[in-house]
Amino acid sequence: MTESKTEVVVGALVLIVALGFLAYVAQATGFSRTTTGDLQVSASFRSAEGVSVGTDVRLAGVRIGAVTQMALDPETFRASTMLRLDRAVPIPVDSSAVVASEGLLGGTFIEIMPGGSLDVLGDGDAIIDTQGAVSLLQLLLQYVAGGSEAGQ
Repeated sequence: MTESKTEVVVGALVLIVALGFLAYVAQATGFSRTTTGDLQVSASFRSAEGVSVGTDVRLAGVRIGAVTQMALDPETFRASTMLRLDRAVPIPVDSSAVVASEGLLGGTFIEIMPGGSLDVLGDGDAIIDTQGAVSLLQLLLQYVAGGSEAGQ
């Protein structure tokens, strides 16, 4: 009789831990977020190296959204992205989007640099001013080769 009580208690404990883990994963990945409070904006980058669907979009280091779609524009050969942003954070229309890195070994994210306009981005708008990723490997190779071609 005591063995069955122990098994029930241990089973319930395992079930509670598993549900807690699933809730944590849903919250961490943004799966549990409702999309009614979000807006979709587009941005086109010359180089989106390191960016993929699910990559964070940050403002002042705080996560305010994520990349929802990526595709190559065959006419301009630029990476077209769709960004889901929190509607509660008003982003000026003259803001810029920069592909940034957390460091040499860190991940890549898109940083929103706010502009000074009083008008804010709406659903379906585009961020025009963008800056692509800087390739650390190319910078390192340029340094090892002795600088830029223009200086020689």
